[in-house]
Amino acid sequence: MKSTGTILFLAVCLGSAAGQQNADEGPTNEKAHRSYKEAFSYLHERRIDAALDAFKRADKQDGGRCAGCQRNMIKYGVELREWKTAETAAEEMIAEAATPKDAAVRHYQFGLVLLNEALDKHKEEVFSRCHEEMEKALGGAPDFPDAMFADGRALAYLKQDDAAKARFEQYVKMKTDNGPKTQRAIRYINDPELARARLAPPFEATSIDGQRISLDDLTGKVVLLDFWATWCEACVAAMPHLREIAKKFEGQPLVVVSISLDASEDKWRAFVAKNEMTWPQCRDVGHPGTVAKLFGVQAIPHTFTIDADGVLQDERIGDASIEGKLKKLIRHAEEAQAKPQ
Repeated sequence: MKSTGTILFLAVCLGSAAGQQNADEGPTNEKAHRSYKEAFSYLHERRIDAALDAFKRADKQDGGRCAGCQRNMIKYGVELREWKTAETAAEEMIAEAATPKDAAVRHYQFGLVLLNEALDKHKEEVFSRCHEEMEKALGGAPDFPDAMFADGRALAYLKQDDAAKARFEQYVKMKTDNGPKTQRAIRYINDPELARARLAPPFEATSIDGQRISLDDLTGKVVLLDFWATWCEACVAAMPHLREIAKKFEGQPLVVVSISLDASEDKWRAFVAKNEMTWPQCRDVGHPGTVAKLFGVQAIPHTFTIDADGVLQDERIGDASIEGKLKKLIRHAEEAQAKPQ
């Protein structure tokens, strides 16, 4: 399985402003403006390939100065793994930077493109280029924690563990919160090998009874993450199997977490109560929700099996027999718990 979750998580970081038409970022050339509008019509139809081609065409027609085109070329270039397109757009944005701080942010964005590409292609040379861009970002903005975190990951993949550890330590010193990313950085400091693993994206969610659930808070336990909705017939049909798993492994180092994509909180709460879904229940608000975006969920039911170290081990769409995999991972978690710390 490809590291889809990781790549899409980074794409969200890159494309926070993409996909939204902003007149100030659109092209000035009339012909380019028509292509730009056409791209958004393709997005509305969910024709991502065609939209990306239209953004590329609009940017070219505008002489490589269309900021809105470039942001979308980065977002959808990463999503579709069209790395040359994403790189070209990132380089154009750097060339158009107005201030040193703006340039630092754009070098960081280019570095994220390269980190995505390196994770996809597993090429050391691309990780090295990512590190170079993050150094440029930090050169222009020394107090840039996200660039420190990303650089730490690139250095870890380059097997420069001491340098990677230093970056993560800098990140933790600058971040006063205890959010998922900070928890992840602390884990990387203690075990740089984890920074090279295919870790599941760090996330936070609030359960139906108001409890905060964080993936890194569940370290040491196997996590079965289930995305579903009350309006999804296949999800409803799979629910007895999920209930059976939660009951079968009760008392063992396994946590089943169901994340509903329901828009209606009332319908969700009523369904959970009626069907005695006693394991942790959360609702992902948005279309799609934040956690669903992190994991690249596009179809449900969709489950992710995450081991006790937070490494993504399995991904399934639809109901599937996963008890064998869970038993193996639970046994490893129990063995790890039994070892003296």
